[in-house]
Amino acid sequence: MPSRTDESWRHGAVLLDPEHTRFALWAPDAYYVSVELEDGPSLALLPQENGWFVLDTRCPAGTGYRYTIDENLKVPDPASRAQVSEVHGYSRVVDHNAFEWQHSAWSGRPWHEAVIYELHVGALGGFAGVEQHLQRLVDTGITAIELMPIAQFPGERNWGYDGVLPYAPQSSYGTPEQLKHLIDTAHGLGLMVILDVVYNHFGPDGNYLNAYAKHFFRSDKKTPWGDAIDFRRREVRDFFIDNSLMWLLDYRFDGLRFDAVHAIEDPTFLQEMAQRIRQAVPPSRHVWLTLENEFNQASHITKGYDAQWNDDGHNTLHVLLTGETDAYYTDFAEQPTHKLARLLGEGFVYQGETTRHGHARGEPSAHLPPTAFVLFLQNHDQIGNRALGERLIQLCPAPALRAATALLLLSPMIPLMFMGDEWGASEPFLFFTDFHDELADAVREGRRGEFADFAAFADPARRERIPDPNALQTFRSSRPAADALLLETDLGQDHRNWQALYRELLAVRHAHIVPRLAGARALGAQVLADKAVSARWEMGDGQVLRIDLNLSEHSVQVDSHGVQHVLHESHPQSAELSRRGSLNPYTAIVSLISSDVAEDTDEQ
Repeated sequence: MPSRTDESWRHGAVLLDPEHTRFALWAPDAYYVSVELEDGPSLALLPQENGWFVLDTRCPAGTGYRYTIDENLKVPDPASRAQVSEVHGYSRVVDHNAFEWQHSAWSGRPWHEAVIYELHVGALGGFAGVEQHLQRLVDTGITAIELMPIAQFPGERNWGYDGVLPYAPQSSYGTPEQLKHLIDTAHGLGLMVILDVVYNHFGPDGNYLNAYAKHFFRSDKKTPWGDAIDFRRREVRDFFIDNSLMWLLDYRFDGLRFDAVHAIEDPTFLQEMAQRIRQAVPPSRHVWLTLENEFNQASHITKGYDAQWNDDGHNTLHVLLTGETDAYYTDFAEQPTHKLARLLGEGFVYQGETTRHGHARGEPSAHLPPTAFVLFLQNHDQIGNRALGERLIQLCPAPALRAATALLLLSPMIPLMFMGDEWGASEPFLFFTDFHDELADAVREGRRGEFADFAAFADPARRERIPDPNALQTFRSSRPAADALLLETDLGQDHRNWQALYRELLAVRHAHIVPRLAGARALGAQVLADKAVSARWEMGDGQVLRIDLNLSEHSVQVDSHGVQHVLHESHPQSAELSRRGSLNPYTAIVSLISSDVAEDTDEQ
């Protein structure tokens, strides 16, 4: 990142040379700030214009430090590049130029090649632990791993969305150098690495900004987590934009997933952030920017972003697979098959329609390419926000899940899976934290209160059985047991069968779908019967990709394909039966049709 001028400081401790560091803190509500070096002196920072305090001093990389505000409050650096240990303690000066990259020529991969594997670093054993899984993921056909947030949070375990030091990798996961080693190793295997970042709020423990920079927030706007961050202020914008650039330039992440941007009040911030990132990253690099956005704002895709998570896709498929219609699934309970046809043909289901809350949601999305949407059957939210963290493999018939998996991995949308999906993991993914005292009590009771609207937990006594987020066992239960693949039992064989299915489908995707994705567009989808649709896309080479999907337990009628190249069929002879007009229960048939044949079929 370029150095700032003396009038526009970079947040945090920036190494100027091997022996000297510049400390800069934006503390407009403080009258005196000093930096206390671990096992060293306490030095006054010099006040500057616009609330900045700055000092250039002798201080090598690796030094621990913290700030003292108004001679009494000791705080970590809000832009700490690393913590010595926990979130309330000393920060550490980091030399980002010291790491020796082995794959410095890596420039990433184009977005249309993305097959994304979302994972929780702590659940897989830290940065070093994740490395142990990379070769297996490559062998499966995955091209990118997406790390749930790793910004320093209080305690040893957390989903990551309670981070309070956005620049510091969580110390219990490993050091900055170990994180770089993970990324470097992934690049050597051809894997891209995406990071989930949280710019809409800070966690409830360890954020001291209100004590010396209360205008970092705005009391007139609220989010589910409290006062909104005030993105109208240049210092605040730069705090987060520089953070995104640090991850992309210093750590060489291949992309960022921005959490819940609907909670960011100022839409111009998102535009500026994308623009600044695109300007700073060399054009030779492939860098992906994706959004989680409950508002389905398709317009962001034309303003510097590559794709948005398609929650509509998940919610629709979940209702069709499980029959659940509680809480937020209520918006997808009516005519879910028609909703499935719409999302396959147009991207989002909600494109301005009114939700159960009486609010219009979404923007038209049919003009966007299918690769503008990240599709998933499960992710951390949709498993972990269940009271007991169950996975789909426990909630729906296995043949239906296999058919839905074929849709996920062979549609032109960008597929995302959650850790363990690829071998049919049965371990839950529960909500876990490491809070203490009153905060722990509040989180535990708040967690149980979330499920009062679910029929299965309407009884308060049943809600009491929801696992305590702060219990160590809750975290331990959420770690996928990949060793189950090695079991010489029926369960082990079942896991290996799921793994074989994922490998088969992803081999088909890489051989037949990915090379044709550039320029692909949806041609629409039709409802065949309850829980059954037929969808078509014109691919970049003019051929038509067709997916016939039946998630019901009954055979349904389907139009004959005619001449086709069958890429996948859920059951042997399914494609032959479909030529006779019948689509088997729990079946997906994926085929390519030449443009001439497709045109003849349309004319008929």
